[in-house]
Amino acid sequence: MRISERSLVIIPTYNEKENVEKIIRKVFSLETPFHLLFIDDHSPDGTAGIIRSLQQEFEGKLHLLERPGKMGLGTAYITGFRWAIEQKYDYIFEMDCDFSHNPDDLERLFIAVHNGADLAIGSRYISGINVINWPLGRVLMSYFASVYVRIITGMRVMDTTAGFKCYRRRVLETINLDAIRLKGYGFQIEMKFTTWKLGFKIVEVPIIFTDRKEGTSKMSGGIFSEALWGVLKMKVNSWINPVKPFQKAGE
Repeated sequence: MRISERSLVIIPTYNEKENVEKIIRKVFSLETPFHLLFIDDHSPDGTAGIIRSLQQEFEGKLHLLERPGKMGLGTAYITGFRWAIEQKYDYIFEMDCDFSHNPDDLERLFIAVHNGADLAIGSRYISGINVINWPLGRVLMSYFASVYVRIITGMRVMDTTAGFKCYRRRVLETINLDAIRLKGYGFQIEMKFTTWKLGFKIVEVPIIFTDRKEGTSKMSGGIFSEALWGVLKMKVNSWINPVKPFQKAGE
């Protein structure tokens, strides 16, 4: 990494007190100098307080935005994207707090984007099915959700619902974030679809996904239902209103 380049890892949190300090210390132990931004949705278990208690120790590298309640994964990331763009970060990552995404793989995503990709995806399915500790039904539901998305959209992305990613800032500056409508898994799909429609280079990096050991999963059937119908609406809307680069007022 050139000295002028900066990387930000965005992590949305809700009730992650068992994991949050461990993930902070792990990320800051990596050789690549990542910064962290947590978007906390008023966790009643005190997650935000743990982050605040560590900010002095990691001054200038550990950031926190607090929201008044649960407002959805998609809006959390969009809040983080806007903040990252304002702060002029060059590489902007998405990662879960629960260690289902291995922080060591941040460096592999960084290398992929630094070497020319516009979006690097930590992919569970690019080299087989690499998921640990999920029930078979959940694995199949996730895998075939990606098959469904590929059929509907035409994207050549194996893991369309993946939430472990790295963007170049110019991708997020080009996407009209106000036009992103889906919230859960659908948000992850819509962001990839929009990136692809805008002609950016997408690379999948194989990872091993391990289900959380501590804390409570936020997964629900409604998330997959949103993705199922949302993808159809998204595709139809792309015919009616083709995806275009975002332009600020006055440009």
